[in-house]
Amino acid sequence: MLSFAQRLELLEHDLKADPPAFAMSVDLPFAIFRYDPEHPEEREWDVRREVQLLATRIQKTTGKVVTILPLSRLYWTSIEECEGIAEVIQLERARGFLAAEMQVSTYLSDPDWRRLTDLLMEQTETLRPDRDILFLTRAAVFAPSSYRISSLLEQLMGRVRIPAVLFYPGTWRESLNYLGLRSDNEALGSYRVKIYGRE
Repeated sequence: MLSFAQRLELLEHDLKADPPAFAMSVDLPFAIFRYDPEHPEEREWDVRREVQLLATRIQKTTGKVVTILPLSRLYWTSIEECEGIAEVIQLERARGFLAAEMQVSTYLSDPDWRRLTDLLMEQTETLRPDRDILFLTRAAVFAPSSYRISSLLEQLMGRVRIPAVLFYPGTWRESLNYLGLRSDNEALGSYRVKIYGRE
């Protein structure tokens, strides 16, 4: 099994290609970099630092602009632009955590509210495929199950042309397993995205 440093080196090598070597489809030029926050070398804070350093190196060697977009920012924006955190807290007090989490899931997924993918599109509308690279971080914000990463890829298919890397906190058990929490793993095979860390 490749170490975190070896996987990061492979990703960096692929990012230096033009277009990035991981882009398997123009409709979804994504890669997933899996890391395990339970592993001593892959703790969340350490990974964030390494992502920032990687972005700096890629910008220096390729001349491209790397945008780091924390998914946590979109998560909280969605809640605030729907009914606000106070309403979610009130719902949790009245009906419990699962009801509140289901409501947040609705905010993030339902086109009648402020979908995560719509917010992402708004945040990246000025980016250009020939000039920009997008790093999506802080995906642990969805724990334990307010949003499925497979939904993100499904809804972005054909909409985002910017080469992007999703830094995914989880384990690998025949497929991706979000933070090692879910019994039903993320079914991502049909999206044909390269996964760094499936070894």
